[in-house]
Amino acid sequence: MASSVKQTSEFILDKVGGAENIVSLTHCATRLRFQLADQSKADQTALDNNPDVLGVVPQGSTGLQVVMGGAVANYYQELQKLTGGETKKAASGKKEYGGARGKYSWIDYGFEVLSDTFRPILWALLGASLIITMLVLADTFGWQDFRAEQQPPTYQFMHAMWNSVFYFLPIMVGATAARKLGANEWVGAAIPAALMTPQFIAMKELPETVVTQAANGADVYKVTVFGLPMVLNDYGGQVFPPLLAAIGLYWVEKLFKKIIPQSVHMVFVPFFSLLIMIPLTAFLLGPFGIYTGVGISNMLSAINNFSPLILAIVVPLLYPFLVPLGLHWPLNVIMIQNIATLGYDFIQGPMGAWNFACFGVVTGVLILSIKERNATMRQVSMGGMMAGLLGGISEPSLYGVLLRFRRSYLALLPGCAIGGFIIGLFDVKAKAFVFTSLLTFPAMEPMGGYLIGIAVAFFTSMALVIVMDYRTKEEKAEVLERLAAESAAVESESAQEDATTAAAPAAAGAAAAGGVATATKPVKTALEPGALTQITAPLEGKAVPLSEVPDPIFAGGKLGKGVAIVPSGTEVVAPADATVLTVQKSGHAVGLRLDSGVDLLVHVGIDTVQLNGEGYTVHVDKKQHVKAGEKLISFDPDFIESQGYNLITPVLVTNTPKFADVEGTAVDHADANSVVITTRAKDA
Repeated sequence: MASSVKQTSEFILDKVGGAENIVSLTHCATRLRFQLADQSKADQTALDNNPDVLGVVPQGSTGLQVVMGGAVANYYQELQKLTGGETKKAASGKKEYGGARGKYSWIDYGFEVLSDTFRPILWALLGASLIITMLVLADTFGWQDFRAEQQPPTYQFMHAMWNSVFYFLPIMVGATAARKLGANEWVGAAIPAALMTPQFIAMKELPETVVTQAANGADVYKVTVFGLPMVLNDYGGQVFPPLLAAIGLYWVEKLFKKIIPQSVHMVFVPFFSLLIMIPLTAFLLGPFGIYTGVGISNMLSAINNFSPLILAIVVPLLYPFLVPLGLHWPLNVIMIQNIATLGYDFIQGPMGAWNFACFGVVTGVLILSIKERNATMRQVSMGGMMAGLLGGISEPSLYGVLLRFRRSYLALLPGCAIGGFIIGLFDVKAKAFVFTSLLTFPAMEPMGGYLIGIAVAFFTSMALVIVMDYRTKEEKAEVLERLAAESAAVESESAQEDATTAAAPAAAGAAAAGGVATATKPVKTALEPGALTQITAPLEGKAVPLSEVPDPIFAGGKLGKGVAIVPSGTEVVAPADATVLTVQKSGHAVGLRLDSGVDLLVHVGIDTVQLNGEGYTVHVDKKQHVKAGEKLISFDPDFIESQGYNLITPVLVTNTPKFADVEGTAVDHADANSVVITTRAKDA
């Protein structure tokens, strides 16, 4: 495993243009996030074709996201070793910016700050959410009261285990937000920490403190500090105050770095930053942040109170478009805010409909991939499904399937809408902040209504993928053609190994008898060093360069070099003695291993797999040995063209890499006597 991670990391480093092209590198739950000096140096196609890479997403003109799934941290650590942890950004001292700047770039950057502030904390939040789930289950079974102030010692300790993340979340947010903005992360952490110390909290008990009642009946504590009134808020679990403090810190640090000599920056910049920012946060930014969060929460709560059904449908329909842009993180802030102020949240339940519709899509893809023997998509969809169902993480599914095959949204959105509708009918609320996975459903209330909603979302989207597919007609045909060619290549290798194995005993027996060894299979003359082999046309028609095929896979020679034939006849015949390696049930393609050692694929028409065999008749079986000129396939060109398909027929040497050269020859009127392909074997 370690070796695989290292090899893949070296591959990624090479394909992004090397260490010298990396300005900065971070990672989130599933993605490596590169900022590149020159995005054009990154070979995105090569990265996307690597089986360990779930997807590649360019961001703006310099950013590149490489989706690796749940093991992303392993690849990040290996890349840090390979680059020595040094990037161009480290010396720049500038704040990071990895998104696409639009007309209002400050809005884009604002959302990115929110997104990148929470990504580094994601692991801690995920771990804590599962501990919460365990305690909610204990509450469900009556073993303890989840919200009781006094708990038995064991449960008291377990509550401390998850509360360590959520209570001290402002300190973590202060650090990550400051780092994102370009300020000192430890000073960013110290500012909210000052408002969570025992000394600050104890100010509520001072005789000078005035206690009044807010409109909602809550106690408001005020005390005079430096001759000014200060509201003593509870900052545990708050996120807006440390975000605002980090923004203020960035400007304060920037100011003092200009006016203080560089030789004493380390002493006086943090001194003045703390001296200014802690009071500013306590008097102004902290209360403003709390009131902002409460205000947004109240607005969404009002919509929810007006119609939980409307909110429950809108939220899951928005998420498929918010997550790719990183715009879902502000809603996570509101969820945490709701838990802190209301004691419950009304967004997480509907969000579960989006997540499980997403996981239903990739499960449908997994089923189709197993059926098609598509190893690449099977791996991608399996990873996405497991990360989703067990971790509540949607990025592997999103970047591995949904954004690569946009048709999949046709299966996703109905699942989101129907699942959200059912969750809205039950008015599902979350009792704690959790990531919506199969393991965290006990945090939802009513639990049964939530389970029905996510099950409907999951199975609706899964069924739609199986029925409608997740690819366009052209995308599916392209994949099936590639798989057929790969299958032919595998069969070719297997046939060659079988021939070698069968020949060895015969040769040994003949030698032992004092005779001449004779192989049971023909000698592979085409592969003998320097050998030239000529292949005649397997069907009548006009032979043209492969580049004229209106399909980039064939035209680009990705399945092998060769020639294309515009047929004038109606039959495909064996151009030489050969073994049938593969023949499609649909009759549109046949793979041969010529006795000379050339592997040949004859593909009658483009995208004709969609005809499901109509217009074709197959005359041979797999593994059958055929003679030159023997009929392999018959086809009806009039019917095929009447269905809108192009009959141009690629004739490919699928084991092209074994030869020094494979050259196609254009012939106006090719027949069984016309040489259309010439191969030259590699020199010894």
